[in-house]
Amino acid sequence: MNIEIKNCNNIDSANISLEENKLNIKFAPNGTGKSTIARAIILGTNSEPNLSELIPFKLREKNLESKKPEVAGLDTLQKVMCFNEEYVSQFVFKPNELLSNSFDIFIKTEVYKQKEQEIEELVVEIKQLFTVNNELETLIDTLKEMGGAFKLTKSGISKSSTGMKGLVGGNKIKHIPADLESYQPFIQSQNSVGWIDWQTKGYEYADLSDNCPFCTSHAADKKDTIRKVGQEYDKATIKNLMDIIRVIDRLGDYFSDEAKSKLSTITTLKDGLEKEHEAFLVTVKTQIDNLVEKLEKLRTLSGFQFKEGELVAEKLPLYKIDLEFFTELKSDKTQESINPINVSIDAIIIKAVQLQAKINQQRHEMQKVVEKHQKDINNFLSYAGYSYKVEIVGEGERSQLKLLHVDHSQHLNGGSQHLSFGERNAFAIVLFMYECLSKKPNLIILDDPISSFDKNKKYAILEMLFRRDSNSCLKNKTVLMLTHDVEPIIDTVRSLSHKFSNQTCAAFLKLSGGRIDELNIKKNDIQTFAEICKKALQTNKDDIIKLIYMRRRLEISDDKGDAYQVLSNLLHKRERAKDFREPHSGEVDCPEMTSEKFCSGSDQIKEEMPSFSYNDILQRIKDAGSLKTLYYSCTNGYEKLQVCRLIDHEENDAVIEKFIKETYHIENEFICQLDPAVFDTIPWYVIAKCDGIVNGGSE
Repeated sequence: MNIEIKNCNNIDSANISLEENKLNIKFAPNGTGKSTIARAIILGTNSEPNLSELIPFKLREKNLESKKPEVAGLDTLQKVMCFNEEYVSQFVFKPNELLSNSFDIFIKTEVYKQKEQEIEELVVEIKQLFTVNNELETLIDTLKEMGGAFKLTKSGISKSSTGMKGLVGGNKIKHIPADLESYQPFIQSQNSVGWIDWQTKGYEYADLSDNCPFCTSHAADKKDTIRKVGQEYDKATIKNLMDIIRVIDRLGDYFSDEAKSKLSTITTLKDGLEKEHEAFLVTVKTQIDNLVEKLEKLRTLSGFQFKEGELVAEKLPLYKIDLEFFTELKSDKTQESINPINVSIDAIIIKAVQLQAKINQQRHEMQKVVEKHQKDINNFLSYAGYSYKVEIVGEGERSQLKLLHVDHSQHLNGGSQHLSFGERNAFAIVLFMYECLSKKPNLIILDDPISSFDKNKKYAILEMLFRRDSNSCLKNKTVLMLTHDVEPIIDTVRSLSHKFSNQTCAAFLKLSGGRIDELNIKKNDIQTFAEICKKALQTNKDDIIKLIYMRRRLEISDDKGDAYQVLSNLLHKRERAKDFREPHSGEVDCPEMTSEKFCSGSDQIKEEMPSFSYNDILQRIKDAGSLKTLYYSCTNGYEKLQVCRLIDHEENDAVIEKFIKETYHIENEFICQLDPAVFDTIPWYVIAKCDGIVNGGSE
């Protein structure tokens, strides 16, 4: 698979190759555009690709060729998931659990889904009653609307519920207050709410004149009447009243005759509700809620509704609906609706033994999966040295992944407030892996996932992600890892390639002039720096370059003998070599090397470079013009940087000075690395700084 990216942020062009069903590690210095590559792929695979946010700054003001961000080669990618900082902040460490949607990610396996389907087939008769019966669906929705209009409290019905707001003051649509009879056609119209709103909006202008604010006729003697409309009628109250009347009318024949009569009385009261009216509404509300609960349980019937140890044959009869206990809803219409439901429940009771077996199998599978996931995650946390563990708690769809500390028995809320930055990232990437296993994306992107961890934790994460059964990790999945850390490559391609089943391919990304080129990394490309230095001495490189490599080899092998002393003095441009092995203090400088030691060091150098002459090389090193020529003849950034260090210059940029003199001078933190002369690993901005130094400036 080849993905071509153009005109995205700092990338003018890049061609990223991916081997399917493998871990593809792309190693590059910071500033190369790794996150841009990840973002471009994500945006390019959206249902409606929108790459506009990636347009380079250099094209935002002047774009004569009308260039725009482009990504090609994504045709086979329907779904991409990316681990980055955004994932950590949005999807993990929720207030009550570590990861959103724990049930779908950890429990809803293919085996679970199969058992769920088998259970569905046994209870399909009940569920079909809901899916093919629009009248029953409408009844449930209307009952919910009626129940939702009243909220119960310990003392009765809440006065703040919409139903009570509409009824508490009486029905002023039917019973129009005295002196407002002339407004009857408007108050009792179909759009009475709109009229009341329009009418009351004019009140604020009534005191501006003796004329009517609506028709401008003289109305000084009618102002009290105009004001009374606003005093007696409120738009929200009338709306609530009309809504509750409409929902009662829609339920109509589902109420018993007695309930319909009482509700009609309550909705047409002149002076509002008395205690006996409220008590009746409590009864209606309770019965409606209970009936809706039973209907919803039947509509969503699944194995989760049967608790551990419950017998299906004993519990199923409880799902039947007996209208003797729903007196206010006991009507022929309601009975007609629930009869098919009760008949279907009887049919399922006959299959109770089969249903019981399927539910037990599903519960067993859930328990097995939960135990496996807990064990795997907790083993990882232990190997990585974290003092935390996880537990999956809750029944079925309410299952949640909870956090515990090894020294504390209670679940911790979320994780952000307890875990360090590194701990959060370690948790997050493992949780991301499980989400990928659940959602099965075509491509998984890991955007610099483990660079901030120490070596042991890095390997623990790699082990968790790629070294277990392929059904339990990201092995054999198409994964793109973008990183500025070479260690994952050393581990997976060289040192432990056999343990990773040779399922890793790696490449170095080199950014130059806005173009990213890939250079594949093979096992024999990863060497000790001593090997790299030794090979450099066997090439036709310039003698100064060879001497730099020779000194580095002696330095990393901690050989500070005569040869090292000679080379160190030479590269520091000393006419007479000093012996830094000799003790000195205060103002007394190091003594010069004895003739015997100097000759001994020179002879050791000549064993590998027969033409070596201290004075000849010294003259070249002291000649700025000669060094500049050498600098521009170098074919890679590492050697340019080393030559740059030999050039005398005034440099005020402390940060870049430290980078040049220390970061890439001391350089080797690893046993193995890539040859910097082959894989041009020095960032472009460092070489740009060196160019400025060599040219006598600091640009």
